[in-house]
Amino acid sequence: MIGRVPPGYSSLRLGQATAVAQDGLVSSVREALGAGTLYDYAAAHPERRELAGRKTAFAVPLPGGGARVVVRRSHHGGLLAAVTGDLFLPPTRAPYELLVSLLLIRAGIPTPPVLAYAVYHAGPILRRSDVVTLELHGDNLATVLTQNSGIAWVEPVADLLRDLARTGAWHPDLNLRNILLSSDDAGNARAWILDVDRIRFHPPGDPNVRSANHQRLDRSLRKWSRQATVALDPRVLGDLRRLAMAS
Repeated sequence: MIGRVPPGYSSLRLGQATAVAQDGLVSSVREALGAGTLYDYAAAHPERRELAGRKTAFAVPLPGGGARVVVRRSHHGGLLAAVTGDLFLPPTRAPYELLVSLLLIRAGIPTPPVLAYAVYHAGPILRRSDVVTLELHGDNLATVLTQNSGIAWVEPVADLLRDLARTGAWHPDLNLRNILLSSDDAGNARAWILDVDRIRFHPPGDPNVRSANHQRLDRSLRKWSRQATVALDPRVLGDLRRLAMAS
């Protein structure tokens, strides 16, 4: 069971896989599933680009010459990740991630659209799933900081945090790898929220959401600073808090 399919998307079945894809991508997704899973297709593609994260994701073109996409296998995080891994009870988090992405985009929050997902049987009860999003050109915040790229990241990240709070979107796994920074033709940076399958919605403008998102990201920044042995200027962290918490 995959539940209700949003307008503009269609469902399809191929063997043990059940998928949902944007209407214009159904044939491409069906062809990719011929490799077994969407993740298998991406991992074997000669033009793949590996993306580091909790687990490796791949940026690849879909069959038929469509836009490049990112294919990610859904995994659990937290203390039980080593036990539960990529196994979920049906319908997995994938349908919820599609719904959340549509809600965020409708609210004007920058996040790459979910173009498709697929759910696979893993025995009689459990399931695995892959999620396909549009590839964006940029680097996650961890990479930007590690490379000391000079990108002015504080203001666009603070804008993103304010947008999330405005919408009441709490991201309990908000970390440096879940924020992507891209630049437009004029060189202006923009921050995008990634991996939205764990977002939960609260009343719009809830100050607790604003504080919780900032605190979660602040912990991630400080952890990165310790592990990378790179000192973050306390004034930078202060600027992020001041801008993120501003009305």
